[in-house]
Amino acid sequence: MELNHAQGKTSLLLYVDPDKKDDTETFVEKLNAQNYPSDKFSSIAIINLKATWLPNFAIGKKLKEKQEHFPNTLYVKDETKHLVKEWDLADDSANTLIFNKEGKVIYSHVGEIKEDEMKKIFSIIEEGIK
Repeated sequence: MELNHAQGKTSLLLYVDPDKKDDTETFVEKLNAQNYPSDKFSSIAIINLKATWLPNFAIGKKLKEKQEHFPNTLYVKDETKHLVKEWDLADDSANTLIFNKEGKVIYSHVGEIKEDEMKKIFSIIEEGIK
């Protein structure tokens, strides 16, 4: 699995079922507070629209608000479960991936991001942006 969009940077990708957004909410707030340099780090949140009963227009409105609140994160909608099918990511869950500068996965986690996991993620990111 590779991520070409953010090559040359350490990158974080969140692939989240909207019904599981609480699993990453605290982490995203803390990530935003880190203020990592945009020339060395990128973050992308992809929302798995097919994993929820919520209407797409309601999710779209919420994503617009999130994009304004977290301008350094790119928000994308997956309307076909593309990453579930192509990358074998967990459906109906929150997936967290970190890619190195070459676009290779160096960290993967499924589910809620608790405090110990946050520390591990921030350590990996900080090592990657040196």
